[in-house]
Amino acid sequence: MGVVILLVMAAGVALMLTRRLPTAFALALLAVAIAFLAGAPFTGKNSVLDTVLQEGAPALAATMIAIILGSWLGKLLDETGIAGTLVRKIVEFGGDRPTVVALGVLAVSALVGTVTGSAPAAMLAGIIGIPAMIAVGVPKVTAAGTVLMGIAVGIPFELPLWQFFSTALELPIPTVRGFMVKLFPFALAAALAFVLVETRRRGTEHAWSLKAVDSPGSSGAKPRSRRAELGDAPWYALLAPAVPLVLALGFELAIIPSLLAGVLYALVTTTRPSGMNKRLLRTLYGGFEVAAPPLVLFISIGILLAAVKLPGAVDALEPLVKAVSPHNPVVFVLVFTLLVPLCLYRGPLNVFGLGAGIAGVLIATGIYPAVAVLGMATSYNQVFGVADPTSTQTVWSAQYAGVSPQQVMVRTLPYVWAVALGGLCVTAATYL
Repeated sequence: MGVVILLVMAAGVALMLTRRLPTAFALALLAVAIAFLAGAPFTGKNSVLDTVLQEGAPALAATMIAIILGSWLGKLLDETGIAGTLVRKIVEFGGDRPTVVALGVLAVSALVGTVTGSAPAAMLAGIIGIPAMIAVGVPKVTAAGTVLMGIAVGIPFELPLWQFFSTALELPIPTVRGFMVKLFPFALAAALAFVLVETRRRGTEHAWSLKAVDSPGSSGAKPRSRRAELGDAPWYALLAPAVPLVLALGFELAIIPSLLAGVLYALVTTTRPSGMNKRLLRTLYGGFEVAAPPLVLFISIGILLAAVKLPGAVDALEPLVKAVSPHNPVVFVLVFTLLVPLCLYRGPLNVFGLGAGIAGVLIATGIYPAVAVLGMATSYNQVFGVADPTSTQTVWSAQYAGVSPQQVMVRTLPYVWAVALGGLCVTAATYL
């Protein structure tokens, strides 16, 4: 029966790769199929309806709340001009020096990446950052890759992601936080290497420039301050993206209160009291729109995790998975480093797809400790978040820069592959 379950998983991957079904729908159908194959009854204990669907759907509720709050804060950063101001300040500081401008956009992307992931993070940093980089001569592929590599630097400190791994792998937040801190230096080193190498190796390519801002008196209107002209946020408001991170990492405050504090700080430092109510509601509703796709995905992931943890599924898969899972630390690193491409194109090791189910199997069968699975999953996520041509942030960044997602993948993959190697080395040395 274990072989049949693996074949069904392979069919699920095929449906996702060929886009016959959206990932969320494919995962839910796959979970139901696995449950029936594992001999689960229709209702009752360890059943399809009561365990897989009823208990699995809200299993990642804490993660979904964190996603909503992160999206809410992201909308506030956009509407209040905080993100745009950060990028403009960096561009002004860099002047016409391509590498300096790219490093500045990288820093802003990393900061935004700690708040929210996926396309919203790319847009917050890239709407101004990408054309600014291209204007000073940064090649288009490098400009798109810089935003993505920057987001990857922020991913180890993305609070909703901490909550996801904590809930999905049943690990305490301090354990997740501890490994993420260890993963951060690899992400930072790879991102800096990408900018320094690619901006120099490819030379300068002037393609477009930012739209010029009219001077205050050009239309005959009353001159306004430069901040009012450009819509800059006050300097103290620019600390908003760092507030949740400081509270969660520095003071070890819980994730949801930390994100709420960031929302309130961004609101209070940019909005008059008379306008707070409307802005709060408007950005909250906008945050729900941004969060809707990942919320649906996390519902399906919860359902899949419930299915692969059923006793029948564990008994069927345990001997097969044990037979192919390396335990020698060196072999572990070599094998799983070579398997890195399987997290691309929504492949079987993508943690926001079937990879979540595989992680659940590895833990439920006791093949690897949960912390080792955490190391594998987070290492692969660094690759998926940058180089996967089907991920929304990669598609948006590439298209906005005027290149294809595949070009971005080819250029960034060696760097994020090295990040995954570093994460797997730490995993093997620490947990195996």
